[in-house]
This record gives sequence, structure tokens and C-alpha cells, in this order.
Amino acid sequence: MKTINHWIGGKPAEGTSGRFGPVFNPATGAQEKQIAFATVDEVDAAVAGAKAAFESWGTASLAKRTAVLFKYRELLDAHRDEIAALITSEHGKVHSDALGEVARGMEIVELACAIPEKLKGELSTQVSTRVDVASIRQPLGVVAGITPFNFPAMVPMWMFPIAIACGNTFVLKPSEKDPSASYLLAELASQAGLPDGVLNIVQGDKVAVDRLLEHPDVAAVSFVGSTPIAKYIQLKAVEHGKRVQALGGAKNHMLVLPDADLDFAADQAINAAYGSAGERCMAVSVVVAVGDTGDELVGKIAERAKALTIGPGTDPASEMGPLITREHRDKVASYVASAAEQGAEVVVDGTGYTVEGHEDGFFLGVSLLDKVPVTADAYRDEIFGPVLCVVRAETYDDAIKLINSSRWGNGTAIFTRDGGAARRFQLEVQAGMVGVNVPIPVPVGYHSFGGWKDSLFGDHHIYGNDGIAFYTQGKVITTRWPDPSDGGINLGFPSHS
Repeated sequence: MKTINHWIGGKPAEGTSGRFGPVFNPATGAQEKQIAFATVDEVDAAVAGAKAAFESWGTASLAKRTAVLFKYRELLDAHRDEIAALITSEHGKVHSDALGEVARGMEIVELACAIPEKLKGELSTQVSTRVDVASIRQPLGVVAGITPFNFPAMVPMWMFPIAIACGNTFVLKPSEKDPSASYLLAELASQAGLPDGVLNIVQGDKVAVDRLLEHPDVAAVSFVGSTPIAKYIQLKAVEHGKRVQALGGAKNHMLVLPDADLDFAADQAINAAYGSAGERCMAVSVVVAVGDTGDELVGKIAERAKALTIGPGTDPASEMGPLITREHRDKVASYVASAAEQGAEVVVDGTGYTVEGHEDGFFLGVSLLDKVPVTADAYRDEIFGPVLCVVRAETYDDAIKLINSSRWGNGTAIFTRDGGAARRFQLEVQAGMVGVNVPIPVPVGYHSFGGWKDSLFGDHHIYGNDGIAFYTQGKVITTRWPDPSDGGINLGFPSHS
């Protein structure tokens, strides 16, 4: 069985802990690989290598950094099918979805290629007589990233390309459930000419995570995952004096007004709720139907949901693949049963779904729940699977109150033809990312990604200008070059003149 090891100092590093975790093919349910869990010493070795590499990389010219990044972008483009195939084999998402993930990650690499423009400082001349003031940004040193299973290539690329473009060195701890894509990303970075030690990968579990959070030479930590773990990351990292950006969970609402195109809204609800088997932090998990739209909208969504083709991600006919693990599939399915017990109407029940020839795979059909009480677990919890809840609201005001009462504030969307209503919504809704007739408003690479409330902990949103600010620290330099005619002694307090 293949063992996935660490990448330290520009080369593979065999794990020595004797502890391993299984890596499954979710479509078959079979364990096809194992991952070596890092020891504290192995994490320390990765950090030490990154610290040593920072001495030269942190002062490398922008021209040198961007030359590597441009080459890296070329290699990613050439290997995008290979990366996507690894994602499909370990995560389960269909190949077209995996290709989309790679493409969105490459957007951040492209942003990193523009780092000379982004790191331009500011200069004010003659703020006082022959005194100039400049503001510049410099790298932090060694930074770390801890990434989730649902986007094993894209989320790491949200982090390390920006970090290394800014002059930092990076230690990545990817998800132990689907680690191969990030390993290939590191290999390609080395082929692009990235110096040894600038990008490192330590595989592992809580042992590796806690050591990165505690290590005195790690200056900052980026995280994407669930809200409970995001809170833990923030508290433990801050306790050890680190800068933190920790993106947590979500319960994203899609508001549908009576004037909306209901066929279009139903199509988009299907795409946003069931794409990637609902394993997206930006998935729409609640549709809020306003006024008398509910019955017709639910009927249209149900019709489309029942027609979806579910199967292995390698089958071009599949529109949705399996979930990541058997345990997660069973947990998601339990929400459908509990919702019925707690007062919801089960319109489409996807539990108990199997795929012929893949009976041991981690498949789950799509479920649609209507008239879900806000007290039901299916509404209150982040399910992270192909379960869509529909909640009814009498008016726009009722709907906005419902959405804003959520503990999360990641993403939200409104579907309407009314520009005034859309404008009001985007200003009143309490969420970090808003879509107007766009169900999954993930920003392009040069705008930052991040939510509000329990969806974000720490200093900054991720990538875009916020990402650059997170991975750098500001410095202000005040300079005075005396004129040759200057001279003499003056003990008075300096003043502007």
C-alpha cells in the first residue's frame, strides 16, 4: 500500500512515527493509501528548514520570486488534469468539479505573480524640511497553513502562493483524508525553481497541528475548517503570540423574493446545495422562500433534485459523487431522520442511496426538507452534505431578521428582479460575502474571501489584499538628509517648519 509522507527541505521525508491514517477512495469505500502522521521532531525539522530558507528567500528580489511563480503557474496548468484526478480519487468529487477547484486555486497563483504591484510602498516627500516618510511591507518569516478535506488543492493555494510571494516560507499541514493533491503541488513548486525549504508539508493529526500552533518560530497561522476548530486554532495560536486567520463554518441562506424567476432560482439552488455533495463552506444549505413562492419553488427544486445523476467522480455522467467518509455520510443522513421527527416535511429523502457496482462507496442521495423549524437540528447545525432546508417567511423583513439571527455570517444570496430590494439586502444582511442572483458568491482572487460572526476568527480575510496584509508587516521609515549648508546645535524640541 502506498504511503504518503512529508515534504521537507525540497524533498520527500519518510515518516518515522509508526502512526498512520487511512486514505480511502470514497467511491469504492476501499482504503488505497495510508498517510504517515508526523512527530513533533518532524514538525520541528520542517520549521527549522523553513527558517533557514527564509534567510535568503525573505531578501530575494521580487523579480526572482515572480519568475518562480510564473513558472509554477505554467506547471499547474500542464498538470491540472493530474491534480484533479488525485482530488477525485481521494475526495470523491466529480472530475469537472475538481478541475474547477484547480482553476480557482490558480487564480491566487496569478495574483501572487502580481506581487511587485501589490507590494509597492508609499512615499511622502518634504513632510518637513528635507524630511521624507516611506511606508513599506516586509515578510513575517515562517508561516503555517492548516487546510480542510473539501478543497485539498484550492485552499492550500489560497495560502502559500501569497505567503511565499511576500517573502515568507511556509509549512502546510493538509487534511489527512485527501493529502496527495497538496503533495503534488509541492513537487511542482520545486520543479518551478522554488528553493528548498520555502514550501514544506507535514502530514498528520492533532500532534502536528498543536506543534505548529506552539512553535516559537512560526509567526502566523492560516486555517480553514469547522467553527469549533477555528475557535481552538485562534485561542491556542494567540496564546503563543501568533497572528491568526481562521475561517470557520457556515449556514448560508438563499433568499427568494416573489418576483424572482423561480426556474432560475431552482436551478441555482440545486447547483449551490448539491454541488460537491454539499461539502462546501459556501454551499447554500437554507432557501428562504418569501410570501407565496414556497410551494411552487419547492416543487421545482424537488423535480430537479430527483433527476440528478449520482455516481463515481470518474464517470463523466455523474453530477455528484460520494461523501468523504462512511462516518460523515452516516452523520449527514441522520439529520434527515431527525428533521422529520422535529417537524420538517421530507420532500426528497436521499438516505439509503446506493450506486450499482459501488455498494461499499460512501454515497448519499440528495435530500430536500421543507417547512423546517428554526429549532430543528437540520437548520441549526452545519450539516456539510447534500441536504437542503427550505424555510418560509411572510415578508422580506421577516426573512432578513431570520438570516441575521444566524450565528454564522459566511455567505448569503438574494434572488430578485427588484434592484431596490437587492441594494437594501446587500447593505442590511450580516454576512461577509453577498450574492445578487449569484448563489455562491466566492470572490475572484483579487478580492478577499471571508465571513462574519462565527465564520471568521482572527485578523484578516483570506487571499486578495487582506491576504497580502496578513502575510506582511508594515514599517514606516522617516528620513532626513541634511543639506550641506545645515549645521549648528539646537536643543529645542523638533517642530514642523
